[in-house]
Amino acid sequence: MTHTVEKIGGTSMNDYAAVRDNIICPHANPYGRILVVSAYGGVTNLLLEHKKTAQPGVFASFSDARDADVWTHALSAVRVHLEAINRRMFDSAADRADADAFVSERLSDAEHCLADLGRLCRHGHFRLDSHLATVQEMLASIGEAHSAWNLSRLLARDGLRTRFVDLTGWSGDTEQLSLDERIRAGLADVEVARELPIVTGYAHCEGGLIARFGRGYSEMTFSRTAVLTGAAEAIIHKEYHLSSADPTIVGADRVVPIGRTNYDVADQLANLGMEAIHARAAKGLRQAGIPLRVKNTFEPDHGGTVITHDYVSAKPCVEIIAGCRNVYALEMFDQDMMGRFAHYDQILLAALERFRAGIVGKDCNANTLTHYLSCNLKTVKRIREVLVDALPEAEFNLRRVAMVSAIGSDMRVPGLLAETAASLAAEGISILAMHQSLRQVDMQCVIDERDYDTAIRALHRRLVERCGHGIAICAD
Repeated sequence: MTHTVEKIGGTSMNDYAAVRDNIICPHANPYGRILVVSAYGGVTNLLLEHKKTAQPGVFASFSDARDADVWTHALSAVRVHLEAINRRMFDSAADRADADAFVSERLSDAEHCLADLGRLCRHGHFRLDSHLATVQEMLASIGEAHSAWNLSRLLARDGLRTRFVDLTGWSGDTEQLSLDERIRAGLADVEVARELPIVTGYAHCEGGLIARFGRGYSEMTFSRTAVLTGAAEAIIHKEYHLSSADPTIVGADRVVPIGRTNYDVADQLANLGMEAIHARAAKGLRQAGIPLRVKNTFEPDHGGTVITHDYVSAKPCVEIIAGCRNVYALEMFDQDMMGRFAHYDQILLAALERFRAGIVGKDCNANTLTHYLSCNLKTVKRIREVLVDALPEAEFNLRRVAMVSAIGSDMRVPGLLAETAASLAAEGISILAMHQSLRQVDMQCVIDERDYDTAIRALHRRLVERCGHGIAICAD
């Protein structure tokens, strides 16, 4: 049977009526699909830490705090929040009671584990650091289990045959499985033609899902599920279209949805933290030849964006203007770097890998190496401390900047670099650094963070709006 594997994002999950009416019920046959769900919007931030601001959640509070009251207070806040979601989702008192009981069991188990671990690590022979990765995985799994259980119950209430597929390994499951083995085991007896499996976006597996893939872990579960089950298409339902720019900056009336593009473009977006899909998840779909469709949950009649391996726009053009704020330019200068670039780069990359700092861009000359990092200031300072110890003769400069980028499946447009520079200069914006690769799929400009919104609008006007793409860029 031909089926689809569909991932529902956290913001969409917050609106059950939209999920039911726009994603599932419009189809004459609601079956023949596997749904992989994210935690409700904002829940993973409360369980771990805020993805953008680094405001501590339960995990960050537990790992940093000497006082247990800090993390227990954070966990209590999660309980209150999840129960509030249950009240919003369920009209029936019986269903709500069951949902609260499910949440309570998981949170209580987690609280007992953290308390026991805290007591154990007060003994000199046990170090908390060696257990933190496991703690992070355990806490993250609660969000996806909650949303998947709720959606399964809600759809069953509305007359569908559903199956809650819990991949979190929570209930006494001590077997160490790979991600692929975990997914196969969870779906082993599911009849996709007759029932609707609701799969947790988190899957407990060897090596840890978050440890390997960060906060894009649910997209890895989604991708591997599509690959392992031989899906005809993989679909991501988000709260917005994949468009030519951020509509909140450029204006909803000015942006144009992307009709088609390729996985190379998706990778560039992921690098800027604006992913259509996590780069590692895209790799599996690309290799398996499975097209990815990104749809807007709240505009179900729109075909969305189809992403394939081999697509190239018929005419070279810029498809998307994207970027990211909160980028730190870490510049290393050393007069002895000339001729020893690889030596310095290895030391710097080792430090970045150690602290898991995201690299958005990189440039170099004879004696200077600069990495543009997407992480918080605390992490950058730690990296700098390590590098100062390792390279005491080097000079390090740190500056907060922003990056804007023009992206497209084929950007071999003569004069594009000059057009980009001219559009920013017309707004009085200085380009601090610039990079265009031979692959001709993206062009990056480093600018002062205060100029970010103005730069996005300027580039969109000059490189996208003037082209008159109509209702979609690169539509079928």
